[in-house]
Amino acid sequence: MEEQLSELRAFMGKDDHAHKTRILAITSGKGGVGKSNIATNMAIAYAQMGKRVILIDGDLGMANVNVLLNIVPQYNLMHVINRQKKMSEIILDTEFGVKFIAGANGFSRLANLSKEDLDAFAKEFSSLGNADIIIIDTGAGIANNVLQFIAAADEVYIVTTPEPTAITDAYGIIKIITTELQNRELNLNLLVNRVHSAEEGKRISERIINIVGQFLNFKVEYIGFVYDDPVVQASVIRQKPFMIVNPTSKPSVCIKHIVGRIEKTDMLEDSGVANFLQKFIGGGKKH
Repeated sequence: MEEQLSELRAFMGKDDHAHKTRILAITSGKGGVGKSNIATNMAIAYAQMGKRVILIDGDLGMANVNVLLNIVPQYNLMHVINRQKKMSEIILDTEFGVKFIAGANGFSRLANLSKEDLDAFAKEFSSLGNADIIIIDTGAGIANNVLQFIAAADEVYIVTTPEPTAITDAYGIIKIITTELQNRELNLNLLVNRVHSAEEGKRISERIINIVGQFLNFKVEYIGFVYDDPVVQASVIRQKPFMIVNPTSKPSVCIKHIVGRIEKTDMLEDSGVANFLQKFIGGGKKH
């Protein structure tokens, strides 16, 4: 493993340049909290700011970002891993100004690739370095490489809702992340979805943040909330993101505020696709 990582660092270092790509992972402790919707609409908000955005569906078991975007991908990252396609052949332009990459169940195979295959994939993946923002919609819980995506991303946004089960699961996923990745530098943020007031969002976030601080001795930041609103469900049925269906709706305004707050925070020194790939191949578990 260490030999592979050294080879990868040497290879990726050749393409290192001044442009930095910010890589965000959107995750949750359970399904059904609106994680994919949040990720998709955040990507659109960034695109509307003039950013070059790539949205990757990393929910390898139950991929559904393409449903929200109303597109049917013919190819995914597995075709690149197997050297059947180039990255330029699988990346899709959407009508919303966001580029989209479908995930692959075989993404975990990266750690076991031969030097030649790894070099080939690294070369293709490095082509994403022209993006300003890469948003990865991970799976819910800890299945299907979620920890690997979380370990590799610059910033992680955990989506929860006011439901007691969602709050419990949000704490649960934070506990697993901080335990399994305690040797990693983690930037965890909390986003409360489907709230009825700003006060509710703040109250839910403070409850989770206080428990995490008390029992896990870890600091999680609160990035914001998104209102519960009928426009969200209506947009899902139409297969058109709510940022497009109604850009002045409460959820759309919330997403814009969240993205604005993220933009005001400093990027990590080692952000970018080269470091992401190195950390991803390093794996989500402690070594």
